Amino acid sequence: MKILLVSQMYPGPDDPDLGVFVANLERELVARGHDIERAVVDRRAGGRRRHLELARDAIRAARRFRPDVVYAHFLAPAGFVAALASRAPLVVTAHGQDVANIGALPGATAATRYVVRRASTVIAVSRWLRRELENAVSEAAGKTEVVDCGVDLERFSPRDADEARQHVGWPSEGTSFLCLGGLTERKNVLRLASAFERTGEGTLTFVGDGPLRGALEGRDGIRLVGRVSHDDVPSWIAACDVLCQPSLVEPFGLATLEAMASARSVVATTVGGPPEFVTPEAGVLTHPLDEPGLVSALSQAAALPRPNLAGRDAAGDHDVRLQAERVEAILLRAARGRRA
Repeated sequence: MKILLVSQMYPGPDDPDLGVFVANLERELVARGHDIERAVVDRRAGGRRRHLELARDAIRAARRFRPDVVYAHFLAPAGFVAALASRAPLVVTAHGQDVANIGALPGATAATRYVVRRASTVIAVSRWLRRELENAVSEAAGKTEVVDCGVDLERFSPRDADEARQHVGWPSEGTSFLCLGGLTERKNVLRLASAFERTGEGTLTFVGDGPLRGALEGRDGIRLVGRVSHDDVPSWIAACDVLCQPSLVEPFGLATLEAMASARSVVATTVGGPPEFVTPEAGVLTHPLDEPGLVSALSQAAALPRPNLAGRDAAGDHDVRLQAERVEAILLRAARGRRA
């Protein structure tokens, strides 16, 4: 099957973590014998210009490649671009922000409705996100399936914590808490920092950067590492005892799943996708606005086994290879002209 992949997120030199799960799915689809041509954006910078470049590349690729099916990531603008670039059947994955943009950004609602009507199947990365999409765009009901991003179980596997700490330069002092992601309001980093300070032990390391960095600097027991290379992410996760992702909303929660695959306990938000895969043995779920609950969640997660093999077992159901098989079935069905 000839697949044209259109995505506004893909690993690139200036942001290697962007769209890594898109690349993982592509890799698995190629391994299963499919021919893939890409029209992708591999950077955040560039504003609207990068979307115009994506449209140009998608149109050129469609004319040259003549795909059996077009597979887009993000409803708009990538899905909209894909819908216009080729007459081939369209499958599009919604990831979260694209659904949040409906009704919030000019033109997003009309573009999304067009994409949903045009698509053979819409994929949502969680049941929570499917509900959000169907509530926002009624046309999505009955044609939306759930296939999560999956996790690379080989890349994220149990490793010795002490060796990982030596590799990344993380001192072993009490419980090692890790927050992986942007230092933004949505990631709830200030409440997490306050909750950690109330636990009174260990270290909390933030890997990532963002506008709230200044509000986190100079606080006892808290380290700010900044951005790290994509290749170093497994080592940072292996170096922690507890991965913390108490976001205000997390449409899926890939970092949480990666930590579970690495046999690390987790603290995750109840708002979004994490309740669909975080088991009581793997970690603790907490409402992001419940500050006393977040303090308790950190303590409870710290008391779980180290390594936490129950998390690894739970993550096994979300192997990226299994998700690729499900996506492959949807793409084949679309190429044969059958809707969801």
